[in-house]
Amino acid sequence: MGDSMITIINATTTNGVVIQPDNSGSLVLQTNNGTTALTIDTAQNVTLSSTGAIKVPTGTTAQRPASPVIGQTRYNTTTGQLEIYNTLGGWVNAGTAGNFYTASYLVVAGGGGGSAPLAGGGGAGGLLTSTASLTVGVVYTATVGAGAATTNDYSQNSGNNSVLSGTGITTVTATAGGAGGYYGSPSGIAALSGGSGGGGGTAENGTPGAPGSGTSGQGFAGGTAGNRGGSGSYPGGGGGGGASAVGGNNSGLNGGVGGAGTASSITGTSVTYAGGGGGHGYQGTAGAGGSGGGGAGAAGSANGTAGTVNTGGGGGGSAAGGYTGGAGGSGVVILSVPTSAYSGTTTGSPTVTTSGSNTIIKFTASGTYTA
Repeated sequence: MGDSMITIINATTTNGVVIQPDNSGSLVLQTNNGTTALTIDTAQNVTLSSTGAIKVPTGTTAQRPASPVIGQTRYNTTTGQLEIYNTLGGWVNAGTAGNFYTASYLVVAGGGGGSAPLAGGGGAGGLLTSTASLTVGVVYTATVGAGAATTNDYSQNSGNNSVLSGTGITTVTATAGGAGGYYGSPSGIAALSGGSGGGGGTAENGTPGAPGSGTSGQGFAGGTAGNRGGSGSYPGGGGGGGASAVGGNNSGLNGGVGGAGTASSITGTSVTYAGGGGGHGYQGTAGAGGSGGGGAGAAGSANGTAGTVNTGGGGGGSAAGGYTGGAGGSGVVILSVPTSAYSGTTTGSPTVTTSGSNTIIKFTASGTYTA
């Protein structure tokens, strides 16, 4: 007989509880009145017959077993959840069906730069927002795209993609905002396409530079510029596209306005992101930046205005030679998860707040969240 085997030869009564084997070899605990309270069968399955409750170990997150083993169960007083230690993600809430939970996300790419000179505004970074099922224990990576750098004469800079990725979800890639076009002779230089497209550049005596296209579901095209046509005046540049609207066309000497961005309340407060940059208005009125961080274009001898950081706004187009187009605003990645499921495990120093029953994880630089 092995050391770990217990054999009950006769029924034993202890404090009113009868412990005895039944005819099948199962171990049975009965009360004195013959009611079965617990049965352990030969396959070691345990059946409780009570209509009451089991008292499981209770403690804080910090008091979890130092060396947990698969199957351990306890009530966590820190989270207010029954939790179990499993092979998928370590300690997980026992009430989380399938070890998944639903999170909302907002991913905005870096904005495109306004170009130089006589230039269109930069397109806003692409914007994507929806929900995803996060797997408990999986590490999700937020890559925040930088905005375009400031642009010197006769050059273009687009922004950078922002990405949310991890096992079990389709990778979410917001496309970088496209750069604005700039002055060309005879025809203007075309803007670049992106999440939202840049605004077109002014032509000397030909076709104005074509606006850049937006990415379906992320943003819109830029606006058109004017043609000087051999006159003594310089028509304005096109506005960069935004997440919600096409960039404005020039109006004579005036630059086109940046396309409007999109408002989101994922943080609990409505904030508008991904506005396009305004086109130049060298001899008129510069185009205003689109709502959502778009930078204004320049009038006269001035630089374009930069897009606002962490909004994905496009930069404003420059006017005179020797001045720079505005930089694009950097992007952002935001997750909103149920506070009851929030793990508290992040890298990259995101800003963590709460709104109602959700915890908000805002990445303004790249980092990770472990679900």
